[in-house]
Amino acid sequence: MLPSFKAKRVLGDIMETKKSNILLVVFLVIFVLAIVAVFGCLIYKAIGSIDNGKTNVAIIPVKGIIVSSDPGGLLNDFVVSSQIIEKIEMAEEDPTIDAVLFEINSPGGSAVASDEIGQAIKKLKKANKTTVAWIREVGASGGYWIASNSDHIIANRMSFTGSIGVIASYLDFSGFIEKHDVTYQRMVAGEHKDMGSPFKELSKEEENIFQEQLNQIHEYFIAEVAENRKLTEEQVKEFADGSGILGIKAFKLGLVDELGGKDEAEAYFNEKFGEEINFIYYSDPSSFFDIFSGVISKHGFNVGNGIGKALVSQQDSLIQT
Repeated sequence: MLPSFKAKRVLGDIMETKKSNILLVVFLVIFVLAIVAVFGCLIYKAIGSIDNGKTNVAIIPVKGIIVSSDPGGLLNDFVVSSQIIEKIEMAEEDPTIDAVLFEINSPGGSAVASDEIGQAIKKLKKANKTTVAWIREVGASGGYWIASNSDHIIANRMSFTGSIGVIASYLDFSGFIEKHDVTYQRMVAGEHKDMGSPFKELSKEEENIFQEQLNQIHEYFIAEVAENRKLTEEQVKEFADGSGILGIKAFKLGLVDELGGKDEAEAYFNEKFGEEINFIYYSDPSSFFDIFSGVISKHGFNVGNGIGKALVSQQDSLIQT
């Protein structure tokens, strides 16, 4: 009986080894397919869209609060200037892209990040790419700063635009600290080093410094809009009080060129180029981890059609028509 038991045990070990080898082979197949998909995405990104005899227009979404660096976290309602600029440069370098449509839905954000994107759009125009900004619900403050750099601005009549102003706010806990008998031990090298600290009130001199900085940025904003929209600075100052403007009023003031949406943008491109338009949507490129984890989570070890579909869907997330 003992030899029989050992034989069964050996046979069981062999079967387990075979199962492990099969799983390893399947894993390697998935790994290789994922690598092929990644390189496919990179090649597709490098050569751009295929020249199909139509006018190719890249759509670059600008949705959310404008920031200069990715804040991370679970929320993704941010416009990171470096990521938008990467898409702009991608369109600039692609010989098959004739124009770019910026789909804007942003309340604004960082002045620096807005200016960075605006300067990138100007470079795109110098490369003879037609640029159009399409303001859907909100294209205010930094969102409008970006839009103003394009050749043509289209806005929904009920959209929220303009808001040409600058804000810098902070919380003041000095009263709370005093009330609860908490001491703020101030140690600085430089009189205004802790200017804006929530643990003390601003002095009159510090308020003036802050206000001077805000005024300077506001002047930059006004000058940028005036230059981009071919208006005088005096004209822009008349409505540069920071308040929002409905699209219909923005049109009358010369802040936008046309009221409407994507259909009007397509008609504008049709008239300019005289041929059918092919829209190409630029979304965030998938990383290797995104592609690989997507394959695993959606299809497990199901080799074949399931994995193929997963890889295709991941690749399509880079550029969609």
